[in-house]
Amino acid sequence: MSTLIKPLVSNETLLSMQEIRESNARSYPRRLPLAIQKAKGVMITDMDGKQYFDCLAGAGTLALGHNHDVVHEAIQEILNNLIPLHTLDLTTPVKEAFVDEVFASLPESFAGKAKIQFCGPTGGDAIEAALKLVKTATGNRSILSFQGGYHGSTHGTLSISGTTSPKKHIHALLPDTHFLPYPYEYRCPFGLGKNGHEFISTYIENTLDDPESGIVTPAGIIVEIVQGEGGSVPAPIEWLKQLRRITKERNIPLIIDEVQTGIGRTGKMFAFEHAGIEPDVLVLSKAIGGSLPLSVVIYDKKLDKWESGAHIGTFRGNQLAMATGRATLQYIKEHHLPEHAHQLGYYMQTQLKKIQQQVKSIGDVRGRGLMIGVEIVDKTQAPNSIGSYPGDGELAKAIQKECFDRGVILEVGGRHGAVIRLLPPLIMKKEQIDEVLVRFEDAIKAAEKKWVK
Repeated sequence: MSTLIKPLVSNETLLSMQEIRESNARSYPRRLPLAIQKAKGVMITDMDGKQYFDCLAGAGTLALGHNHDVVHEAIQEILNNLIPLHTLDLTTPVKEAFVDEVFASLPESFAGKAKIQFCGPTGGDAIEAALKLVKTATGNRSILSFQGGYHGSTHGTLSISGTTSPKKHIHALLPDTHFLPYPYEYRCPFGLGKNGHEFISTYIENTLDDPESGIVTPAGIIVEIVQGEGGSVPAPIEWLKQLRRITKERNIPLIIDEVQTGIGRTGKMFAFEHAGIEPDVLVLSKAIGGSLPLSVVIYDKKLDKWESGAHIGTFRGNQLAMATGRATLQYIKEHHLPEHAHQLGYYMQTQLKKIQQQVKSIGDVRGRGLMIGVEIVDKTQAPNSIGSYPGDGELAKAIQKECFDRGVILEVGGRHGAVIRLLPPLIMKKEQIDEVLVRFEDAIKAAEKKWVK
């Protein structure tokens, strides 16, 4: 029997093979040029033996880091008991136990009226399902989304995402999609800064009530509690409460996209819990599968107007992912990892703000829990009316490279790609955070020396 693992070869060899054989759409290898030999916990080892702190964690997928023991045990139990790996939407004890654990992790008032839809293995497919759900339930067609939001790269999810670059060559995106301003304090769309969210709430309410707004009654409004790809921008708690009030009073389903924020990342099991609100529709993927592909939509049963087969997907019966997802949820709750994420995130932001005072190019440090953004700016340019400097995407990429050279993997995102994004595993320890911070400060100073005028 042939082995699945190639003999040890260099990074350069595997990266060359990848460049030749994979499409031009590949992204991460362009910024993070490594081939992975093995990974455990928060550390990755490349083919040349170099180790890296993984502060990307599969874009937030790896809540427990790489190859956690409980994940391995859950997989082994499935294999040892000959449980089918693929079941479409036929049920098994594994599936029902997973649903039990998910519902037990939700606020009781929401879980008590919830139904669950298993989707294809990506968050994008679950968002597509959520859009179809609210359109079917309400009979309406418009979807309201937010500037800076990101919900996937399928045809439908791209239509409701704020990012414009991938849309340039894609024609005939979903009609009846409308974008609302998002409360981004550092770059307030109304130039008001900290209190701008109050004006955005008023704007949304007026738009929905204006018979000449140009927008017919929406089927739903979709929002991220913390915009991820948009630059780790947390929504103010009071604004979230107002958005829930506005949508509830007008009987508009509120879809909360927690593909990246869910399962403890922001310091609560679910990010909407920070505001004490509940969605009508909750979308989960990434960490919900405990390292493996899985996505679900959980929604108020009053919206369940679907007919049989209204949303399907061949791989919606991934038993391994349900087992690892259940084990991950249990571990996160038993070890109080949301609280750990809150404490470490607060500490990390505090230390990053100290670094901000020692360097020239950090405009803003923000986030919630272990979902943190550091906005890189060009302070040689004039600030705007609220003191915000232009974003510097080129410098952000240079900082990312300097971090990579120092053994720290992180991502860039946000407007102009100017936000350094940190999404470390929830199991990260303070001493590991401290080491990452030392390397980050060194990297940003090195990048500034080369780039800042």
